[in-house]
Amino acid sequence: MRLHWHRTDLRPSDNLSLVRPDDGVARRTGDDPILPVYVFDPRILSHAAPPRVAFVLDSLAALRDWYRQRESDLVVVRGRAPDELARLAEAYDADSVSWAQAYSGLGRRRDDRVRERLDGMGVDTHVVHDHLHHEPGSITTNQGEPYSVYSYFWKKWKDREKQGSVQAPGADRLASPESDTPIPTLDDLGFDRPEAEIPPGGYMAARHRLNDFCSGPIYDYEDARDDPSAAATSRLSAHLAHGTVGVRTLHDRVVRARETAPDDAAREAVETFRGELAWREFYHHVLYFNPEVVTENYRDYENPIEWRDDPEALQAWKDGETGYPIVDAGMRQLRAEAYMHNRVRMIVASFLTKDLLLDWRDGYDWFRRKLVDHNPANNNGGWQWAASTGTDAQPYFRIFNPMTQGERHDPDAEYIKRYVPELRDVAPDLIHGWHELSPTQRRRTAPEYPAPIVDHSERREQALAMFERARGEDED
Repeated sequence: MRLHWHRTDLRPSDNLSLVRPDDGVARRTGDDPILPVYVFDPRILSHAAPPRVAFVLDSLAALRDWYRQRESDLVVVRGRAPDELARLAEAYDADSVSWAQAYSGLGRRRDDRVRERLDGMGVDTHVVHDHLHHEPGSITTNQGEPYSVYSYFWKKWKDREKQGSVQAPGADRLASPESDTPIPTLDDLGFDRPEAEIPPGGYMAARHRLNDFCSGPIYDYEDARDDPSAAATSRLSAHLAHGTVGVRTLHDRVVRARETAPDDAAREAVETFRGELAWREFYHHVLYFNPEVVTENYRDYENPIEWRDDPEALQAWKDGETGYPIVDAGMRQLRAEAYMHNRVRMIVASFLTKDLLLDWRDGYDWFRRKLVDHNPANNNGGWQWAASTGTDAQPYFRIFNPMTQGERHDPDAEYIKRYVPELRDVAPDLIHGWHELSPTQRRRTAPEYPAPIVDHSERREQALAMFERARGEDED
């Protein structure tokens, strides 16, 4: 028997590590009955948050139903992964355990402990690259080094052959365990209910969302992706983060959309979306080779960056009470939906680091706690890009103007009004000019909405000076 350890691969189909572990160990294991298991490991849960745990629980329920419809089951246990997998291997007389490769430092350390424990028992382990098309180290510079510039990575990624999706295992491949252990609740695991409304999890929800996106919105992606009021993005990020959709299934469907695109503009829009898939893999490669980036700057500066310590400003940012409408709309969307539009993520990240002059790690941690689609590679990559500390990052002297960004990408203030009810009856020109209104005008226009907590022009100059000192350009 082979145990398959589900983690961020909560789907039955297009799951390489589930259907065919092929790391060179004896081929006979490919015919062994498969017993799927899931472990709630307290070490991993200590880094989790209610939105993601709620999504995982929903996805596990859907996955267990799939197995039970085939007279199998998903064995769910709680405890340290090395201990629980060793116990299950012994209890079910399993001679091998398979799982998908982790890319974060935390995940790889956990996997090493599991492998060491199972090796000591004489149990084979099969670790398969499943979450990416191209595993770390497979796309490199001509000198064999991992890329630190996305555009060069993309040129190779887009033309590299990609494996197609694989079918789910047949019922005859699955073991039939006797397991009546219920999937734990949020309360059982020590988590509060999320304040946000969490989208449905599970492989079927992922499939429906993928089909809906590729049947229409993907053809407008190039023009509409930066409009936060439009339903122009895939909203597949949570499904990718938790593995309720496979990357091969996603890419196959996107390629099919490109082949059936009605015109050249639509085909170009599909290619732009493919670029987002490449960004995801680029950041995973960065994390794999630089696991310390979750807590440290990727880019070295000559001197430390003098981030401010301002708890009140940080709290205003978290609460969506900064007095900058597009920023506050994004932060309130995050609280309400455990999600934020990607353009707005860049805006709020720039505002935290370049207007409030607060450490990007404060923002990364808040997103980790609030996003349903958090994964350390993409969350960290986005934050360090905005903070000008990461790989291929926004240059420190290019600082988003939050008012200009709001006017450009939400000209009619539809997105802002959706999430900031204090401004729903205010004309768009007044919303985008909120920073220019007098205190009296603000009280008359929207008395419950706050004044800007900082002056953008002043903070821009302070941010430039702060980074110049970090670069050693302003020693005086």
